[in-house]
Amino acid sequence: MKNMIDLLAKELQEAFAAAGYDGSYGRVTVSNRPDLCEYQCNGAMAGAKAYKKAPIMIANDVVEKLQDSSVFSQVQAVNPGFINLKVKEEFLADYLKQMDADEHLGVAQAEQPKTIMIDYGGPNVAKPLHVGHLRSAIIGESIKRLGRFMGHKVIGDVHLGDWGLQMGLIITELRHRQPDLVYFQEDYEGEYPTEAPFTISELEEIYPAASAKSKEDEAYKEDAMEATHKLQQGNPGYMALWNHILNVSVTDLKKNYEKLNVTFDLWKKESDAQPYIPDMVQYLKDEGYAHLDQGALVVDVKEETDTKEIPPCMILKSDGASLYNTTDLATIVERMKLFHPDEIIYVVDKRQELYFTQVFRCARKAKLVEEDTGLFFLGFGTMNGKDGKPFKTRQGGVMRLENLIGEINEEMYQKIVENQNRNVQSEDAKATAQVVGLAAIKYGDLSNQATKDYVFDVDRFTSFEGDTGPYILYTIVRIKSILSRYMEEGGNPQECCMKGASSDSEKALMLELSKFNGVIESAYQEKAPHKICSYIYDVANAFNHFYHETKILGEEDVEKKQSWIALLVFARKVLEVCIDILGFSAPERM
Repeated sequence: MKNMIDLLAKELQEAFAAAGYDGSYGRVTVSNRPDLCEYQCNGAMAGAKAYKKAPIMIANDVVEKLQDSSVFSQVQAVNPGFINLKVKEEFLADYLKQMDADEHLGVAQAEQPKTIMIDYGGPNVAKPLHVGHLRSAIIGESIKRLGRFMGHKVIGDVHLGDWGLQMGLIITELRHRQPDLVYFQEDYEGEYPTEAPFTISELEEIYPAASAKSKEDEAYKEDAMEATHKLQQGNPGYMALWNHILNVSVTDLKKNYEKLNVTFDLWKKESDAQPYIPDMVQYLKDEGYAHLDQGALVVDVKEETDTKEIPPCMILKSDGASLYNTTDLATIVERMKLFHPDEIIYVVDKRQELYFTQVFRCARKAKLVEEDTGLFFLGFGTMNGKDGKPFKTRQGGVMRLENLIGEINEEMYQKIVENQNRNVQSEDAKATAQVVGLAAIKYGDLSNQATKDYVFDVDRFTSFEGDTGPYILYTIVRIKSILSRYMEEGGNPQECCMKGASSDSEKALMLELSKFNGVIESAYQEKAPHKICSYIYDVANAFNHFYHETKILGEEDVEKKQSWIALLVFARKVLEVCIDILGFSAPERM
């Protein structure tokens, strides 16, 4: 189904052509003067030079061809050559009915669906999720859902960090604390225990303790590096411990991601790429892509057009050890072999842009991906506190993600209880607070352009007023409440049919709803969830303006009331589809 702008542009293009001008001048945009018109066309201004005519003359010629239009109720040429447009109410209502009848609300599905992989987790095992993991998770989740809504096959991968020095540090600290564990007995030949010798809480304390010791004690650090080496060489006891660390960590990670309504199709790890490294390194050497530079194996990735220095991509250090670059390139090899993606999108802190430029260029130069495989870096900005610095706890430490979620939920619970005019069941309020709290967090983040830093303001994000998640949910709940009361009065929303608008506020709402498919397609093309947030805020404002001007359930004209109810059903559908793409939902009551 064509989006509204394209349909209107088609009318203008045909009018330009009928008037003797190039149809390409018939571009249509949403009016920047909604007090004068709904849409506008500035093509006459652009065509004036080519046709050596005053823009207003061209505009008048085009307007004349649109006098009998079935699409526009008003077409006006305005000096110096603008064409102001208003859409017919019947045309608009018919367009919304077509959207409503379509499974995807008028969003054209991909004719050639792509396989797209999104790398959007990246936590290290044995460490709790903290606020630094928030943006990757929720931006990546929304991009995944958006791609699927467009008809693509999208695969989300958490890509866990599980293979570096942190593993050696944990193993070393465990050996210091519990040297009698069977994992450290070199002559042990039995089965290793199925239960881990630590809980997630103990594990999360062990790593920072080991990390601190390694910075003060060189011998301890050497032991940890040796333990890492033994693990990577397949030491049975260390491998068993590593499996325990993974199982305990992943169980906890899944629990916390679930609180964010974030899911992954793959729980792949850095270690999964290790088997691909030896063959990849040999290939890079044999094909002449890699060379030695001061003992290290590197691939030159600078290009003539570079305006700043792009260092070589290091594959192996001078001692033969691999790096993150090595693992990420091997992961690309693994993904191409197992999933053959058309695109791979990395949702990562924007400060890693240079690193990914090196990795992507190396992958392309060495033909680790196909020529048309898309490699995209979606870098996000920092989540800051009110002081403009990275978000911290009140004590100044890095805040755990589950603590942030708990803090937001408690704030929402207090506001929900305060806002109730009647007694509210505590458990109901707590459950509602979790739903609304998640909307506050996700909308607060996603409403900002991903690449920009932003201030995480708990008071503002949890407000029921303004450009916030709770305001969007409050609007949806208001619509649900009206529809419920209509059904209680014996009405059936499914039997209602939209008609042409009978007021300016009703038409304004209908016009906003008609933009849905265009917004979704644009948000997908630009990987920009903030466009969806901006859109639903406009829809919510338009609905609330209509609501305050209109006695919907008190209307005595049955046909008019039914038209409004049908409009509400469609508005609710559009808003709920949008928030589902953004990764949150609305409660039944607030």
